[in-house]
Amino acid sequence: MTDFYDRAQELEQRQREEALARQFAHLTHGASLSHCEDCAEPIPEARQRIVAGCTRCVQCQEDHEQAR
Repeated sequence: MTDFYDRAQELEQRQREEALARQFAHLTHGASLSHCEDCAEPIPEARQRIVAGCTRCVQCQEDHEQAR
């Protein structure tokens, strides 16, 4: 019988794998956009370099992640 801790560990592992897959997908997207796809504000160059393939500014990315 599966207990609470086993289910919690399975959920944690699945969430970790999904997060890593999302991060890997971002790394393979290539060049970052120069302007946010949501608000059209410029994306700072430092963010473009650090987050390869970024398409949103920090605020819009946070909003997007919270909505999911």
